[in-house]
Amino acid sequence: MPTPATPITSQEPLRDISETALWAAVFRGWENKRPDALFRDPYAEYLAGERGAKIAKEMKFGARHAWSWIARTYLVDQTIREQIAEGADMVINLAAGLDTRPYRMPLPPSLTWLEIDLPGIIDYKQAALGRERPACLLERIKLDLANVSARREVFGELGRRAKKALIVSEGLMIYLSREEVAALATDLARLPSFRNWVLDIVSPALLRLMQKRMGSHLELAGAALKFGPEEGPDYFLPYGWRPVRVRSMLHAAARVKRLPLWMWPFGLFPDRFPLQGKRPWGAECLLARE
Repeated sequence: MPTPATPITSQEPLRDISETALWAAVFRGWENKRPDALFRDPYAEYLAGERGAKIAKEMKFGARHAWSWIARTYLVDQTIREQIAEGADMVINLAAGLDTRPYRMPLPPSLTWLEIDLPGIIDYKQAALGRERPACLLERIKLDLANVSARREVFGELGRRAKKALIVSEGLMIYLSREEVAALATDLARLPSFRNWVLDIVSPALLRLMQKRMGSHLELAGAALKFGPEEGPDYFLPYGWRPVRVRSMLHAAARVKRLPLWMWPFGLFPDRFPLQGKRPWGAECLLARE
C-alpha cells in the first residue's frame, strides 16, 4: 500500500486487491462533505489519498454507483449499533481495509474491536492513524484469510475471549468463490460465541453486470468478482447461518435520498431477492447462528 503522498506511476486503475480499500474510502470522503451526511468519516479523504482519487476517477462504473457504497456503509453502521445495544461485546471486522468505525462511531469503551487484514494494509493504516485515539479497545491482526489453518487458530482464540461476537465482512464476499465462502462460513459457525454476522451480497445478475463493466480491471489486480449465489442469503443455511434480516441497498438509498434520479424507476422493484437472481440486486444481510 502507498502512503497518501506516494506518486502515481501505475497505468492500471488498480494495482492489487488492497487498493480496493482506497477506492471505498473515496466514497466515504464524498459523503463526509455533504451537509446532510449519513455518517461522518473525517479520515476517509486522507486515507484514500491521491491514489484513491485516481482509482475512483478511472473506475467510472463504481463512481456512478457511489450511492450503493454509501447505502452499504449506512446500513452496516446501523446493524453494528443495534448489535452492540443487544449485548455484543466484540466486533470482528474481516478484511477491514481502511474502515474507521472504531474512530468515527460513538462506541462503548469496553467494546473490543478486532481488525483483520493483510500485513500491508494494516501497516499503512497504523502509520496513517497512529496518533488517533479509538473510542473502544482496538486490536489489529495481520492475517491472510486465505490461510485456513492460521485463520482457524485466530478465530479459536477470539471465540474463547468473546461472549457475544459480531462478525463484519463488508465488501469481502464478492471476491471469494462459492467454495471459499462455504469454508469461511463453516469456520465461523464452529465458535459458539460468534453469534451474528453482517455481510453484503449480490444477485447473479448484478454480479454479471459488475463483471462486464469493471471486472477486467479487478481481475488484473487479483480481485476477480466471483460470488453472487442463485440462492441469495439462503446460501448460508447449510453452513450454520440463518438470515434474520435482509435490506436492499437500492431501497435503502431511496429512503435516505441517495438514489440518483435515473435510478428511481428501479426503486419500484420489490425489496427482496429476485427469483433465481434474474435482476440486479444487492443487499446488506444480518445472519445468526443456527
